[in-house]
Amino acid sequence: MRTAFRWRSRRLAAALSTILLTAGVHVGSTGEAAAAVAEGPVFNRPTGTYEEQHAIRIKLLTYISTAAPQSDIKVALYHLYDEKVAQALADAHTQRGVNVQVMLDSTSVIPTDGSYDILRSALGTDRTKASFVGLCPPKRSCLGNPDALPSNGLNHNKFWLFSQVDGASDVVVQSSSNMSPSAYTRMWNDAFVIPSNPAVYGTYESHFAKLVAMDWQKWTYTSVAHSPYKAYFFPYPGSGNTRDTIWNTLDNVTCKWTEGTTTRQTKVRVAVLRLTRQGVAEKLTALRRAGCSVEVLYAETDSAAGSGTPGTWEALHASGGPTLRCHNHDEDDNPKTTNSVIHSKYLLIDGKYDGAVDKLVWTGSHNYSGTALRENDEALLKIDDSAHHDAYVANFNAAKAAAVPGAADDTDACKGVKPASDD
Repeated sequence: MRTAFRWRSRRLAAALSTILLTAGVHVGSTGEAAAAVAEGPVFNRPTGTYEEQHAIRIKLLTYISTAAPQSDIKVALYHLYDEKVAQALADAHTQRGVNVQVMLDSTSVIPTDGSYDILRSALGTDRTKASFVGLCPPKRSCLGNPDALPSNGLNHNKFWLFSQVDGASDVVVQSSSNMSPSAYTRMWNDAFVIPSNPAVYGTYESHFAKLVAMDWQKWTYTSVAHSPYKAYFFPYPGSGNTRDTIWNTLDNVTCKWTEGTTTRQTKVRVAVLRLTRQGVAEKLTALRRAGCSVEVLYAETDSAAGSGTPGTWEALHASGGPTLRCHNHDEDDNPKTTNSVIHSKYLLIDGKYDGAVDKLVWTGSHNYSGTALRENDEALLKIDDSAHHDAYVANFNAAKAAAVPGAADDTDACKGVKPASDD
């Protein structure tokens, strides 16, 4: 009964907050005026100042610290190796009565970091309670088939839900960033904030409940649209390119079209840590050959050199293929060279998509790898907005300019012989 009361109270507060926000009045949890939460992307810059490196972390800590009493925070995350963030979540529950639910991959428990212990002590581990920290089973995702071999699935999600913070209700933060020192200072990451959107919030909240239940037998690949957004949730069982979200997306691109007497060209940009799905690599090369402008910024592909069958590195480097920049760890003990990696996972399309001229973004936790598609718990967010697309283009250009080894990507690391770290 108390749970139902809290739920109704929270929804009433959220509705009141939405009304006040619409009227231009912003009320914080302490009764003081609060700035409205801005919709849009947040980017870190591993080569920048402390504030630039920690931009996503700072934003999340702000939301955690202003979460209203009896509101909800729900987090699905691969790695949490940040005791300050863990303590902020713990304090939100123990000091302000916020309901905090966290689902982590099993590899988030490590002896060198106390984040999990902080959460376990404050929240408990009973997933039937209003607050808890839960772990997916070892060596598999929460929703992946445990009988699939080899079983290498992960809870690779990176999304945050806040039912009520200063300036907004029903806030979704979809990110590419883990919460760890390397994620801030060595990895280019992005996050996208959607405030005061009950429809998108409800979609993510429903999916979070499925992660908590861990009922893989009832799981089906899901996509839900609430314009201008669409969310996709993995794993996506099956085989073949037509059961690949990214391949299907690229298959909707028209490279050239005519407006009056002018021929237009679609621009496709990809920034992704791992690109090892052969169909996606071949589709990107095919789009370039069909007349699209295609740029790919990546950290790792896979090479089949010597096997007689091309891998994704060879497919991307085929004649007439896309413009490529590799950006991964360069641990050569030379302080003058970079020590960072592209960790974002976004696709940008500027041109003709599905028959219409548009600017679109797909971003989230989803790498372009087989495991990310078939085994992992992942979330991908589509954003139909020109201004947000252009902000991502600016980030793409900045990360591309910092890429090392850049175009000289005939290296073991770029080819996947020496795999890049995901954290």
